[in-house]
Order: sequence, then structure tokens, then C-alpha cells
Amino acid sequence: MSTPFDPRNHVAGPDELRERAIAITGAGDGIGRAVALACARCAANVILIGRNSRKLEAVHAEIGRAGGPEPSIALLDLEKALAGDYDQLATGVLERYGRLDGLLHNAGILGTLSPIEHYDVPTWCRVLHVNVTAAFALTQVLLPALRRSTDASIVFTTSNVGRRGRAYWGAYAVSKFATEGLTQVLAAELEGIGPVRVNALNPGRARTLMRRQAYPAEDINTLPPPEALTGPYVALLGPASRGVTGGSFDCQ
Repeated sequence: MSTPFDPRNHVAGPDELRERAIAITGAGDGIGRAVALACARCAANVILIGRNSRKLEAVHAEIGRAGGPEPSIALLDLEKALAGDYDQLATGVLERYGRLDGLLHNAGILGTLSPIEHYDVPTWCRVLHVNVTAAFALTQVLLPALRRSTDASIVFTTSNVGRRGRAYWGAYAVSKFATEGLTQVLAAELEGIGPVRVNALNPGRARTLMRRQAYPAEDINTLPPPEALTGPYVALLGPASRGVTGGSFDCQ
């Protein structure tokens, strides 16, 4: 019997992602930034997607100083983007790289922690749009580029509250339940008919702005920094997870 794949056990090599084009949303800070830097250290061509040009340019410069392949910057506000914005990004990816080998959906918003009875409806719609609908739209428009790869990976960011409901987590929890479902549906549709695999990954507790928003009284310095959690992301975005699809994994 083979041992089940666990991305936490994988140790990436320095050239593990060489020649791979990997797009990362929310790449300006937190986990997205850390994964972008880790992928670049493994020789990937990273496409930095986000809404804050200053933060993306800082990550771009950091990769350059470290000697990694020159990344691309793609400005995309997932809350406000229109169809043409998605199409422009997809066209740019194909023009520069000819394909896409990895797509990490890392961007997301928390919304508010509130009882369903009192949850603000516009905030609910905003969270579901950014965390689910925008990820669906970006995946859909990038699938042609992913299919041009010989070994492509899509990774959706999930959460414990998207596996078992927790009181007061409202739209965020519901969005992560939807993300788990989207992962399973897309993996089932693509399995066996092409090179694209689809998995979900839960980063867990981490030293991020979203964690501070959710737990303002917590000593955030007791939590692992994003840089300590990048191994499983590299494993799922790279060749180590070839043939693994439809799974939901943990970083910790």
C-alpha cells in the first residue's frame, strides 16, 4: 500500500520549479508574498497578482535582489475587476509564457465576525464575491493557459472553518465551504482528461493581518510566520504532487 501524499513531508530542491510559470493572487504580503518568494527561490517564473502596485513592486524587487527569475506583475482588484480585466491578464500570461503551470488562489477577505441573524448583507456579498466568485472567474479564464502545460496545478486556499462550521464566522466560513466544493467539482471535471490537478490547502494559524483581524487580543508573535509555511505550497504547485488531485491538505 502506498503512503498517502502529505505536502508537509516534502523538502523542495533549489531548482524544483525551474521553467514553471506560477501565478499567485494576494502576492503583495502575508502568505502570498512568502510563497512567491519561495517559488522564486526554487527558480519559478512568478506572476504576482494583487491590487496594490506598491506592495507588488516591493516583492518584485525582493525577488530580483535574491537573484530569482524576473517576475511579472499583474494588477487585479478581485472586488472590482470586470471581464475585460480577467481577459487582459490571461492574454498577458500566454503572450509572455505560452502557458501556465501553477495557480495559487491566496487572496481573500475576512469580512466581519457576526451572528448570521445580524450579518451585514453587503459585506456578505463582498466576501463571497472576492473569496469564491473571483477565484472561479480567474480559474475559468486561465484554464486554457493551464491546459497548455504538461503538468499544471491549481491550489485553492481553504480553512478549518470551511470544513466544520463555527459560530460567528459567517460569510468567511461559508466562502471556504464553497471553496472546498469548487475544488472537488473542478478536480472531478478535469481528472483523467488533461494535465491539470486541483487541490485545496489550509495554512492554519499564521502571523498575518487576517489573523490579527480575527483575533485582535492574540499575541501574534506566538504564531508561525508565513515564511515557515511555504513548503506545502511548493509541494502542491510543483512536480512532487503530480497525479494528486481533489485533496484538501493542511500546512500544519
